[in-house]
Amino acid sequence: MNISRRQWLAFTAGVITTAVSTPGWAQHRDQPSGGKRILRIAVSGISNNGTLSTLREQSNVGKRVLPSLLEPLIAMDVLGDLSLQPGLAQSWRRIDDKTIEISLRRGVRFHNGDEMTAEDVAFSFGPDVMFGDTPPHRGEGAKTIRTDNAAAHRASGTRCPAEVAAVGRRLWPSLEAVEVLDPYTVRFVNAVPDLTLEGRLARMGCDIISKRQYQEAGDWQAWASAPVGTGPFKVKTYKKDQHLILEKHADYWGGAPEVDEVHFYEVPEVASRINGMLAGEYDFATDIPTDQIKTIESASKLEAVGGPIINHQITCFDKHHPVLADPRVRRAMAHAIDRQLIVEMMWGGRTVVPQGLQFEFYGEMFDRNHHTPEYNPELAQRLLKEAGYQGEVIPYRVLNNYYTGQVQKAQIMVEMWRSVGLNVQMQMVENWSQIYDASSPRGIRDWSNSAGYNDPVSSLVNQHGPNGQQQQKGEWNNEEFNRLSGLLETSTDPAERQRVYARMLRIAEYEDPAYLVVHQTAAFYAKRKDIHWKWSPTFYMDFRRGNTAEVSV
Repeated sequence: MNISRRQWLAFTAGVITTAVSTPGWAQHRDQPSGGKRILRIAVSGISNNGTLSTLREQSNVGKRVLPSLLEPLIAMDVLGDLSLQPGLAQSWRRIDDKTIEISLRRGVRFHNGDEMTAEDVAFSFGPDVMFGDTPPHRGEGAKTIRTDNAAAHRASGTRCPAEVAAVGRRLWPSLEAVEVLDPYTVRFVNAVPDLTLEGRLARMGCDIISKRQYQEAGDWQAWASAPVGTGPFKVKTYKKDQHLILEKHADYWGGAPEVDEVHFYEVPEVASRINGMLAGEYDFATDIPTDQIKTIESASKLEAVGGPIINHQITCFDKHHPVLADPRVRRAMAHAIDRQLIVEMMWGGRTVVPQGLQFEFYGEMFDRNHHTPEYNPELAQRLLKEAGYQGEVIPYRVLNNYYTGQVQKAQIMVEMWRSVGLNVQMQMVENWSQIYDASSPRGIRDWSNSAGYNDPVSSLVNQHGPNGQQQQKGEWNNEEFNRLSGLLETSTDPAERQRVYARMLRIAEYEDPAYLVVHQTAAFYAKRKDIHWKWSPTFYMDFRRGNTAEVSV
């Protein structure tokens, strides 16, 4: 399929319109700062589920905001090479393949002034907060925790809801116990061998919270609207779907931030975020399409920063749809997409087509022999003929630009599929509940996958394995893939793990496709030039001390 630049522009014309200024932005929405140093950020979203719980908000928008509040034991160098660093844990050591011992940093204060101790750590990984009544897997085979029944989602008092427990077991399928050895030492004991324990301790969702504040909240929803952690900022005000105002944690162990407050405003429309920047309403705006970078940079006081991050844009299949039950149709859909054209035309070449659902920071686990299915429309047509495809409708549920440029990308992919004979029809929906609704036939939907740490378990298994979202939602499963997921998680032989991972990629992207990878995500921000701020190759917007050192007041 050959698409000219003019044809591409026809797809996107009228989607984004910006103006130099608009009367609606003339009045600053903040009250006088009284000398406070305040950063104002226009974001596409703050929370998908109306909470500030990292376990409940495992999303791109959650990752942007919540690490400012809640921190894990082991830190990731989010402004550098993504290596694991001391954080709330000043050090750690392996006892054996199942056990890791953590020495806590002393003098760390929660937002409520309490000192963090081993009791808080054990509680943060206990049944009330993370696991509910779900038991650890002890090597007895793959299991899937279902959360389809809405009635099961209710929390009892401060006991976490069922969907939170499901995420907890996705992140820690076999955690047996957290043993308190003394006020500053804990041991994590796994039921099975696991070479990724250090990485698991570093990812969002494995954060340390105040035991006292959690218990005193009396209700999980109340706690989740203002959780007390150890991060550089604490919650001042949160209003669902509107704004989140954070204030600095003066006793932060890493040094109090230079800025006093960070205000996140939910502004779903790209044009409104850009207009607000041009009018001086905001200091930062997120999720800027590349075709709007010139608009930002035409303003003398603004600039655009950003680039590829450890996240891939993918499109997921529901293999239980009658048409998609045949893997040849799914393979045809993968071969019909010209990913490089999408990268060039939508992103101006500012991101890349990755080698499947993997990231180079996996190191030796990165499979250099694996590649995303090639663009081959002739092969796609041949596969459709072999499958006996007769033009049946394949529904494509799409959110209104939850991902940057999502609608435009969906439109061009539909045209690419149409050119090989696939009848894919877009269905615009309003929220994720409608995306997952199984009351009507589901076909394909967009998603993105991040790597929470430097091992494929954090992405391929975590998101597509037996406890991953695709299988929890009943979209896809594969018996061999599930068996290998358990082996990848428990094997201590590096060579065996490499072989297993290569096989799993082959299954999920070629033989029985669970998804198709489109491109690596790129995150671009509009910002004031006089704020010296470094963006992260993750979604996290880091405003800790040292990364906003020269904010003009």
